Amino acid sequence: MGYPDQRFDVNLSILFTELPLLERPAAAAAAGFTAVELWWPWIETPTPPQAELDALKKALDDAGTQLVGLNFYAGQLPGPDRGALSVPGTESERFRANIEVAADFAASVGCTALNALYGNRVEGADPQVQDALALENLVLAARAADRVGAILLVETLNKPESPLYPLVSAPAAIEVVDKVNAATGLGNAKFLLDLYHLSMNGEDLSQVIKAYAAKTGHVQIADNPGRGAPGTGSLPLEQLLDELKNAGYAGRVGLEYKPGDRPSAESFDWLPASARAAR
Repeated sequence: MGYPDQRFDVNLSILFTELPLLERPAAAAAAGFTAVELWWPWIETPTPPQAELDALKKALDDAGTQLVGLNFYAGQLPGPDRGALSVPGTESERFRANIEVAADFAASVGCTALNALYGNRVEGADPQVQDALALENLVLAARAADRVGAILLVETLNKPESPLYPLVSAPAAIEVVDKVNAATGLGNAKFLLDLYHLSMNGEDLSQVIKAYAAKTGHVQIADNPGRGAPGTGSLPLEQLLDELKNAGYAGRVGLEYKPGDRPSAESFDWLPASARAAR
């Protein structure tokens, strides 16, 4: 058990960001990783030119890296936004325009997990109206994901850093997952269990794992406090990942931490080189 027994991937939207997007897959490969994930890379547009999608696919292929997770369009992220799908008006429309683009790109690179960030509460908008819109859009996203053989992920964030985001507990995200699956009958909506966000919310992580491992489609980690690499804070991450494995979770663990003041490539000393390649 322990870290060498896990299946890790590197989030290229928070690590290796000192490099241009198209150079990050090769940098991850040079550090020993063969699986990567990404937030939606084109924050200005849900529908980038095909040439840019092709260039990213080529960069992934040339590096020998497998994209294992991709966010749908989520607004300004990094930035003030936390998704677009529950935001009435233009942002919701942009999310819808992105659904098939993201699903088709995922299919082209063999990516089987698509993350749909819920979006912030909007001043003056009725929360019930936002939630109805969210369910509508998540159903569309789940069907598109299913078309390409992927799962749809719904993520809990943390209230201190995302005060306007409504899904700030594991049960809140699980409720949305269950509603989407009930609406589609597909069963491909899953929980994205991020140990850093859940710990920031003060949740009992072992209890969450026990309760929801079976509904979890992807896991992400960073230490707390600080959102740094494992060992920089006080979370017992190695133990928690073992608990997940013992509870039946056999999926990937995304490294979604900040490298701190050093280059990203130097932030992996906690993980033996032999344990970095995808299995």
